[in-house]
Amino acid sequence: MPKGSLTFTDVDLTVTVPAGTRIIEISEKMGAGIVFGCREGDCGTCITHVEEGGEHLSVPSALELRVLKENLAGHADRLACQCQVLGGAVKVRPG
Repeated sequence: MPKGSLTFTDVDLTVTVPAGTRIIEISEKMGAGIVFGCREGDCGTCITHVEEGGEHLSVPSALELRVLKENLAGHADRLACQCQVLGGAVKVRPG
């Protein structure tokens, strides 16, 4: 199975992840600083800034694009609960 590396620059932590892993899953397991309120109905709290490797992430869904637009997110921002690491090296920090 293909793998990628995911670096959380806010806590200087890099992990190897299987392709298809969502950023929020790893953030939770590793104690990185990405917060989220999805389970409480507060969509958009997990906006994450992609510093490097955006080309190694899944294509944003229509829902993700809508939530990013509603939250005035920047062009390099993604929802950690939606985007998946597909391979390569990705560096992120909380948005």
